[in-house]
Amino acid sequence: MKIYQIIEKHFWIFLLAGIIMGLWKPFEFEAPKFLPKVLLAMMLFFVFLKIDFSDIIEHLRDYKLMSYIAIVYMIVLPVLFFLLFRIFDRELALGILLLTAMPTGVSTPALSDIVKGNMSLTMSIALVTQVIAPLTVPLLFWIVGTKGLDINKLLLLRDISIMVFSPMILAMIIKRYLPASVRKTRHLFTSANVLLLFFFVLIAISSQRDTILSNPLALIWKAAVLYMVFILLHVAGYYICPGSKKEDKIAFSVSAAYMNNGLAIVLASTYFGPNILVLMVLSEIPWNTLLAPFKRVLRHL
Repeated sequence: MKIYQIIEKHFWIFLLAGIIMGLWKPFEFEAPKFLPKVLLAMMLFFVFLKIDFSDIIEHLRDYKLMSYIAIVYMIVLPVLFFLLFRIFDRELALGILLLTAMPTGVSTPALSDIVKGNMSLTMSIALVTQVIAPLTVPLLFWIVGTKGLDINKLLLLRDISIMVFSPMILAMIIKRYLPASVRKTRHLFTSANVLLLFFFVLIAISSQRDTILSNPLALIWKAAVLYMVFILLHVAGYYICPGSKKEDKIAFSVSAAYMNNGLAIVLASTYFGPNILVLMVLSEIPWNTLLAPFKRVLRHL
């Protein structure tokens, strides 16, 4: 078995290693704030090289499906999770609401590729949810009766252009003028994304290491709650469109479960207290460890 095949098959080892190294031996220097965005853009570049752009346009034209997914993912599921956890702890419920209200992460097409989902459908969902997030997130916090959030719409649009449209255009140019090179190296793209995800996780965990380890025993139950939330999101996403093909169901599941928790961390640090911020940081752990079990479960579905 070749190296790229080993990396692709055992991708979970690299994601877990990113978490462990980030906690045990973090970066000694502070990584530039733009570095995670660069890594995400690089992952999307490899994804776009594998995607047929006509498929993305075709999915976006299905406005009924995209509207349905957007409403369920960005409004219905966050409200349901908030109502469920409010029974136990309102502050915890607000944290879960913030997390589940986030748009689909721009790295989800790479994750969808790893578990053999429909990458173009995942990318379409990511684009739609990123665009409407500046409206839906403040709306949700207005609905539940807490102080509204003043989300910088220009910042979200800038992130979209940097992390989505720039690699998309570059990939289109390369596919246009270097098609033979793309075909010859296509088999390496997934393993390259696994390595990029490793560095992304390492940087994210390293930056919040002291927060995570400040009181580890008190955080165990929060981590358990987050695992339950992510598992429920996986299930809800997989069965949201029962008649769909399996690769589409995988795309729906990945899109629902792997949100832009980096944005959640930024919002938590700006508008909420330390307890909710810690919860957002902890979300990195299930975010990076559940994909491997999900891939195993898919064998039986």
